[in-house]
Amino acid sequence: MHDYKAPEGLLKDRIIMVTGAGSGIGRTAAKTYAAYGATVILLGRTISKLESVYDEIENAGHPKPAIVPMNLEGAAVKDYEEMAMTIEDNFGRLDGLLHNASLLGQRTPVEHSSPETWAKVMQVNATAPYLLTRAVIPLLRLSSDASVIFTSSSVGRKARAYWGAYAVSKFATEGLSQLLADELDDERHNVRVNSLNPGGTRTNMRALAYPGEAPSETPKPEDIMPIYLYLMGKDSQGVNGQQLDAQPK
Repeated sequence: MHDYKAPEGLLKDRIIMVTGAGSGIGRTAAKTYAAYGATVILLGRTISKLESVYDEIENAGHPKPAIVPMNLEGAAVKDYEEMAMTIEDNFGRLDGLLHNASLLGQRTPVEHSSPETWAKVMQVNATAPYLLTRAVIPLLRLSSDASVIFTSSSVGRKARAYWGAYAVSKFATEGLSQLLADELDDERHNVRVNSLNPGGTRTNMRALAYPGEAPSETPKPEDIMPIYLYLMGKDSQGVNGQQLDAQPK
């Protein structure tokens, strides 16, 4: 998977949503999916960043993307349901969903943590993916081959001190991924669900978490795209309910 060579047109005619598409891994994944033929739905809270990704995709001659501005901190159930209806009206289905958007929060002992920050991290990292996925499950079922990727973390599989709400939210992510993988695992649904740990990657979040680390010590988002392509394409049919890593250990 790490050395996967995606064939040209791997994602042709597929409709794929990427959350947190304005920067970092989300931005790179959206551009990569478009380059392989997908119509990408760009979801994020900063319109200017989404417009920048939109322009890059369009200027490269790839399928015209769509923009869905949404602040996951404050979005309500009706916002997700209205979004799902808009997608159905414009595209008729959803073939892929990459849950990439996350907040780091505080790296501090629990006893010194801010309850307000804790709640915000849990909202964006755990509750929002639940509400979004819940809203689009009917659209995923309309696809003949749908894939959902939840972004996990090493601290969401084994907690480490001072990772606070981020670690707990990623444990919740793993639980939701496994739950959905089991619920949707039948011949009628054609939906596979997996969690993916990107590992240390050169992003703004990584810089916040490890301020003393030189950027050159970690791979760029482009370097880990093979497995993102593999999981979104037809070659990963049958891969379901797995805890995967984007980088070899």
